[in-house]
Amino acid sequence: MTPLNIFIEQLENMARGFLQVLPQLLISLLVIVVTYFIAQLTRRITRRLFRHTDLRPSLISLFVLLSSLAIWIIGFMVAAIIAFPDLTPTKMLAGLGIGSVAIGFAFKDIFENFLAGIIILLRREMRIDDFIECENYEGKVEAISIRETHVRQTDGQLVIIPNSILFKNPLTITTDLEQRRTTIICGVAYAEDIAQARSVIQEAVESCETVIQGKHPIEIFAQEFADSSINFEVTWWTGSKPLDVRKSRDEVVTEIKSALDSAGIEIPFPYRTLTFNQPLVTESK
Repeated sequence: MTPLNIFIEQLENMARGFLQVLPQLLISLLVIVVTYFIAQLTRRITRRLFRHTDLRPSLISLFVLLSSLAIWIIGFMVAAIIAFPDLTPTKMLAGLGIGSVAIGFAFKDIFENFLAGIIILLRREMRIDDFIECENYEGKVEAISIRETHVRQTDGQLVIIPNSILFKNPLTITTDLEQRRTTIICGVAYAEDIAQARSVIQEAVESCETVIQGKHPIEIFAQEFADSSINFEVTWWTGSKPLDVRKSRDEVVTEIKSALDSAGIEIPFPYRTLTFNQPLVTESK
């Protein structure tokens, strides 16, 4: 038998084998096509089911993606078993198990951020437009996705924080409540009347528009004997956003300074008293 005849015989065997498995391949292709339409229908149904819930849009998109992914996995498994009869579901599941372990080690950080993102999306404490502080980052939450959270800092810079950092570290949500307590320290000279100074400071703070009164009282406490003054701790409540706090602090400091000046109460500069063991000798010319 010549090499040409051997080659032709091999081609015929391949063609015969292809024709034998062709019906199975066509059925597998049909299964994949049907899987596509079922996946699209599942996405629509899932999105419709969660449309009227209070879940976050990112979390709804995740559920839609997972439902579609589950349909595709089942569809590919059925198509593979039809195309390759020797491939049993047990073998496929074993292969998926080994592959998932390898993928898990290779993409550990990605899966960690993914799971942290799901938990964060399920929480109700942190919302879009909240101001947060975490790991020296402070700003407004603009977007929460499965892998990362976008935070716009007060200086305008955008910080993209992996969700695992927000999940594993202490997270402060400064706008969790609409009102926030603010404190400053105000000092008056030792020679001044403490009760009068407290009354003047109280009236000054009460006159500020940014100070919220009623539910939370204004608190003024003599805090300490400082080097040059008696220090008062002045506490009040205002809006919880950083700009609200800055505006309120500016107004309160301005009003207290003006009120103390009008009352003739000294806000002292730091000064020191020097004591010498020996009398000082001055030279006169």
